[in-house]
Amino acid sequence: MISYWEKIEFLKYDLIIVGGGIVGLFTALEFLSNHPKSKIAVFDKGIFPDGASTKNAGFACFGSLSEIIEDNKSVSENALLELVENRVKGLEILRKTLGDKKIDFQQLGGNELYFNPIDKLTDQINHYNKLLKSIFKKRVYFLKNDFVENFGLSKEYIKNLVHNPFEGQINSGKTIYFLQRKITELGGKIYNNTHVEKIICEPKKNKIIVENNKRKIHFESNFLAVCTNAFAKNWFPKEDINPGRGMVLVTRPIKNLKIKGCFHYEKGFYYFRNIDERIMIGGGRNIDFHKENTTDHGINFKIKKKLIDDLKKFIVPNKNFQIDMEWSGIMAFGKTKKPIIKSISEGAAIGVRMGGMGIAIGSIVGKKTYEHLNT
Repeated sequence: MISYWEKIEFLKYDLIIVGGGIVGLFTALEFLSNHPKSKIAVFDKGIFPDGASTKNAGFACFGSLSEIIEDNKSVSENALLELVENRVKGLEILRKTLGDKKIDFQQLGGNELYFNPIDKLTDQINHYNKLLKSIFKKRVYFLKNDFVENFGLSKEYIKNLVHNPFEGQINSGKTIYFLQRKITELGGKIYNNTHVEKIICEPKKNKIIVENNKRKIHFESNFLAVCTNAFAKNWFPKEDINPGRGMVLVTRPIKNLKIKGCFHYEKGFYYFRNIDERIMIGGGRNIDFHKENTTDHGINFKIKKKLIDDLKKFIVPNKNFQIDMEWSGIMAFGKTKKPIIKSISEGAAIGVRMGGMGIAIGSIVGKKTYEHLNT
């Protein structure tokens, strides 16, 4: 049952946002910044954001060399520059909004590992450095094979290493924590562990139906934003949104760990970094696309074995390590890396499909989702 007080104070808002990850929170922040006296609420079905915002590896990146080359196969160079520029701008917005100290931002650089000699690698580096100079004003990629030994990696397996000094890393948990705090300080309300069962879009009278303790509760709002990434497919089945589960492992602390920074290999499908004298490693969905095309959290033991084998073979060879934690996050992909941001009716919009780049573009997608509400 709903009380009179609950009805008049909690069931109607100026804006309702479905999805409490980085995109939803930046949409909320943009709305509150432009309408400081407004009443807004953010709903997420998990105790923590249920997609990937607090389940990623904390890479503040815009694309390794092989990822950029792969992107360029499906889009023009101008479209590629737009993708990269949005990632760079998105990271700048994130850092400016919260501050580097609060999100533990460290620009330790990124490194891509190559296991076979590539004759054209120097030509590729030169070509994409020239292309990206309009954004970075400097060279981005450097062949640094001496870094293999410096980082304690296996020279037996790794034949080339391409370094990118612009890449950084963050604490994803602190990022969401301080975004949530910023929104509540501005008067926003956040409902976690709340499952939105249905969305009804009507001009100036949008509705969501929430199921709680076997009760259905109806909320109304003038404006509605859906920022649930892969989970948006439930309400918008015709949209080009495909889920992609990503697995992450973290070791216990490793003595004398030399690895510092972010690392990628196999076109960005695998990645690892240092964190608190540990290694955090993830990826591998490319060896089991079918099973990883899901919105269900879980552990794929085929992928887990591959990640552990890679740690043993060439990441920390000749070192003993133990896995401390394992988890998965849910991302969203489509035919292109461009996110879906559009109005779905008067006063309602969606901002979804981050393409595995939520940290980089989440802030800018949130801002653009707000713009599509036409407030």
